[in-house]
Amino acid sequence: MAYRAGFACFVGRPNAGKSTLTNAIVGQKIAITSAKPQTTRHVIRGVLHRPDAQLVLVDTPGLHRPRTLLGERLNDLVRSTWSEVDVIGLNIPADEPVGKGDTFIASEISALKAKLVAVVTKTDLVQRDQLAEQLMAVSRLGDFADIVPCSAITGEGLGVLTDVMISHLPESPQLYPDSMLTDEPEHVLIAELIREAVLEGVRDELPHSIAVLVEEIIPQDNGVTKIYADIYVERQSQKAIVIGAKGSRLKEVGTNSRAQIEDLLGTRVFLDLHVRVAKDWQRDPRQLRKLGF
Repeated sequence: MAYRAGFACFVGRPNAGKSTLTNAIVGQKIAITSAKPQTTRHVIRGVLHRPDAQLVLVDTPGLHRPRTLLGERLNDLVRSTWSEVDVIGLNIPADEPVGKGDTFIASEISALKAKLVAVVTKTDLVQRDQLAEQLMAVSRLGDFADIVPCSAITGEGLGVLTDVMISHLPESPQLYPDSMLTDEPEHVLIAELIREAVLEGVRDELPHSIAVLVEEIIPQDNGVTKIYADIYVERQSQKAIVIGAKGSRLKEVGTNSRAQIEDLLGTRVFLDLHVRVAKDWQRDPRQLRKLGF
């Protein structure tokens, strides 16, 4: 059989399970997840290696109605990614009715050159008859090459989905070395793990006002890696929320994120976190550039 390699991405409205699905297929956490919509802010590539193929999954933010300059830039990022991939999987949760957002995104991607696959996610949350109804509703959204139900949590349908997406990739030599699971810079992955830990504690109060910038990563002779990172918020009151009473919340963020960073790096980590205020950074072009957007 011919070797296939290429790029694919999952699209959908915020919180449709794109990052969770990407992590499940790659087999390792490369994208942070949260129950809060609009968690993903960067394009991150995860590479699945098989003897017959290499599937490069591009995790993108969810397309949404922007309220800030950051939102506009994230939407631009999503659309530019769509134009460059070979396969697009439209994610629609099994446990939510097909809505205007799904219809809008389906129409947005219908004219693209990529093969379109509908992916009905979170099948573990519904009964079979409800899933059947959702599959019928999704089929009416557009002209899909395939429609695949699956669950990133239980793993059901993931093998079928992977096979389907690979079948639509072009014949191509290998694109990435066998050892590479992501091409994302280390400091960006670390910043994302810290942001995920912050979101866990304050998701209801200020989910979109948080950004993280890793200032320094310094390996030590004793096998410890020192990491200095700043957590940015938009208001002084938000800073107090992130720090918590007597620093309790920030300490918890450090503990939770350090464990994941140590798994990522394979070394012990000393993590130094500071919370800083960058007023209205989501609307400020200069601040956005500094924070990597």
